[in-house]
Amino acid sequence: MASAMDIDHDVPTILSVLRTEAPPDLAGDFYTMEDLWERRLWHQLTDVLVEFFENNESAPLRTRVYTQFVGTFESKINQLKLVSLGLATAATFDEKEEALRFLESLAQKVNTPSSQDAYVFVKIETARAKLLLGELDAARVIMDDAWKILDKFDSVESVINATYYSVNSDYYKAKADFGAYYRNSLRYLACINVADLSVAAQRERSYDLALAALLGDSIYNFGELLLHPILDSLIDTEFSWLRDVLFVMNAGQIDKFNELQPGFAKISILQDSTIFLLEKIRLMALIEAVFQRPASDRTLSFATIATETKVKNDEVEYLVMKALSLGLIRGSIDEVSQRVTVTWLQARIMTKEQIESMRLRLIEWDDSVKKLATWVENTGTEVWAAS
Repeated sequence: MASAMDIDHDVPTILSVLRTEAPPDLAGDFYTMEDLWERRLWHQLTDVLVEFFENNESAPLRTRVYTQFVGTFESKINQLKLVSLGLATAATFDEKEEALRFLESLAQKVNTPSSQDAYVFVKIETARAKLLLGELDAARVIMDDAWKILDKFDSVESVINATYYSVNSDYYKAKADFGAYYRNSLRYLACINVADLSVAAQRERSYDLALAALLGDSIYNFGELLLHPILDSLIDTEFSWLRDVLFVMNAGQIDKFNELQPGFAKISILQDSTIFLLEKIRLMALIEAVFQRPASDRTLSFATIATETKVKNDEVEYLVMKALSLGLIRGSIDEVSQRVTVTWLQARIMTKEQIESMRLRLIEWDDSVKKLATWVENTGTEVWAAS
């Protein structure tokens, strides 16, 4: 086995060989690497390596650069950046099993008390590798252990949070848990700059989020997604209508929903869920009907609800009871007078249109208060004059 001195002595030769094999645009980086390595400027060297590994043209050389060069000083550099270099290397492996073994070995190297952030970072990526191999249960165990570590940190790099929620959303997508996928995917997007994603990646994420929003049995407000710029990636694509469905569903616009429903035939899982989606939009129409009324006047007749939700009069009670059981509203049903009184409505993230609607209602309320104040003032003056 070669000693550390032998390895150090071989580094210039290693870099020289790699330089001759590198694309012309990257050849100069090896001169810089050698200079920084000789001067033991580890921080600057790491930055050069990170930039080198981020270049797509470096892919064929990454494994050798990592194992033959980075491996000679890996303990001297920032361990989180070491993991980043390792992940970029693993991404070039053709065999998923080989990538997994590489990541497991990397995790052992950085599993020290002072580098737990780097350790949890690579463990999360190990869980991703497990998912790609179809080992969902093993991936879940790793992710749960990773969360126990993350939960102890006062703060954590955004890239680690993003990776955690990305892998978590991948797991729940594989499990067809629409609600959990929706929540984790939105958290992932909150940790990144969406513009850094390719157009294809944005469209795929938007498509998956749209389906999760529609099919999630616990999601009855799409406001956070509708306000997110990633949804615009569906515009002018074959699934632009799917974006329209989200807006229509969120507003409880049943007639427009029926107009868009023929598009469901293009996506089998939506076609198979037509009955569920019809019930869901009726519930969302009920929520919207309540939301559009002032908090002081949220007593609705069965007839009003039937009109707003497009159900028969004798189906209103079931619909309201469903909304109550799901925790979408709180209130009471008066079967005798056939009226529903809503005392609480689930918190909503409002779209621009809903905010505008609320603004107009506030203007109307302000006008009515001013008119009341004027009436009271005039009445008081008249009474005073009469006395």
